[in-house]
Amino acid sequence: MVATLAPLQVTILALVAAGAPLVALSRDPVRMVVVNSFYNWALVILFVVFGAPDVALSMLVVGSVGYPLILLVAIARSRRRTQ
Repeated sequence: MVATLAPLQVTILALVAAGAPLVALSRDPVRMVVVNSFYNWALVILFVVFGAPDVALSMLVVGSVGYPLILLVAIARSRRRTQ
């Protein structure tokens, strides 16, 4: 399987594999949202490179816009309640 992958595919797979632990190891919630947003962009590129533009578009809307926005609003509201 690896022998049939193009160098671009191998590169983006390595980028996605390296980005996952960065998201999981982020301690600060705001930093986690930012890292997760960049990770989702890497996933969008991965889906485009592997020929799934419909999945990439869905991931772009949900993972890079919707999910971080909801998390940032939730973090802001919870910080406001504790003060």
